[in-house]
Amino acid sequence: MDLYEHQARELFEEHGIAVPRAEVTDSPAKAREIARRLGGKTVVKAQVKVGGRGKAGGVRIAADPAAAYLTASQILGMDIKGHPVDTVMLAEPVDIESEFYVSYVLDRASGTFLAIASAEGGIDIEEAAATRPETVARVPVDPAEGVTPAKAAEIAEAAALPPETVDVLVRLWQVLVREDALLVEVNPLVRTRQGRVLALDGKVTLDDNARFRQTRWDDADAERADPLEARAAAKGLTYVKLDGEVGVIGNGAGLVMATLDVVACCGARPANFLDLGGGASAQVMADGLAVILSDPDVRSVLVNVFGGITACDKVADGIVRALDTVRLTKPLVVRLDGNNAERGRAVLADHAHPLVQQATTMDGAARRAARLATNA
Repeated sequence: MDLYEHQARELFEEHGIAVPRAEVTDSPAKAREIARRLGGKTVVKAQVKVGGRGKAGGVRIAADPAAAYLTASQILGMDIKGHPVDTVMLAEPVDIESEFYVSYVLDRASGTFLAIASAEGGIDIEEAAATRPETVARVPVDPAEGVTPAKAAEIAEAAALPPETVDVLVRLWQVLVREDALLVEVNPLVRTRQGRVLALDGKVTLDDNARFRQTRWDDADAERADPLEARAAAKGLTYVKLDGEVGVIGNGAGLVMATLDVVACCGARPANFLDLGGGASAQVMADGLAVILSDPDVRSVLVNVFGGITACDKVADGIVRALDTVRLTKPLVVRLDGNNAERGRAVLADHAHPLVQQATTMDGAARRAARLATNA
């Protein structure tokens, strides 16, 4: 789960990382009052979970409270890369001398975390990384050892950061560990002309597997969640909404991802990722079908199951029972393979639902589902 900037700042403050004074609002009138409390001149920043806000016009300077009112009015309601702006944060401006970039991110390939840092922070850090990779240091961090002051000094030296950033690097690691984060990023981390080191912007991505420990953010995020994803989550389903027309159900994340690729290769777009996991009971199948069929973009549904611990005849029985409770309104293509596949296919054939078709291979099932969706 990604946090909003103001939420990331809250975590930074709790862990002793200095940030400028700031407040959040969804009202231009309140923005004017906040600007008065902050001293008049403010930076008005759109609160959306996407980068590139500055270049999109979502970060602007307001010279006084009246300008803060006008600027907030202009930013609220904007659409930034498909993300509507519902709130803005007003922060006091700072006198910047230098800008830096620092982050920690999980490196799944190596099984470690990676510290990424540069003395060239700001909105063009991606360009710097692409055109001048030597300016961006990448230092592996052993999760068991973490970031000690000595390790932080190593990172700072590799990135040509000033010594006063060492403490921030240590505290930023504490944010990652204590808050169950997969990514923590400060861009820019600045040194002011008065010698203060401040985090002007922050990005934090929390591990969804640790949400039971990080419930403080659930209420704030729920109202902005995709309604289908929220509905699936309430049923305990692993579901991600995508921008396509073929609904996809599978058992196992790897199989589902492979199915998405095959659907795309057949000229259609997957509408979702839905992993049933190890079980495919009638209720689980019914819940999955109900979520996918309620998506107005879906034109066909593909169920791709490889029977292992859960036998295919049990999966087929789950589909049949699910169809007793869920009204099937779109064609359903089922591919069963593995343990008891023949029995499973026989169960579906005996049920003989007019909208249910079977295929024996993943490629064949994907082609059929794609054809049904694109010709609908």
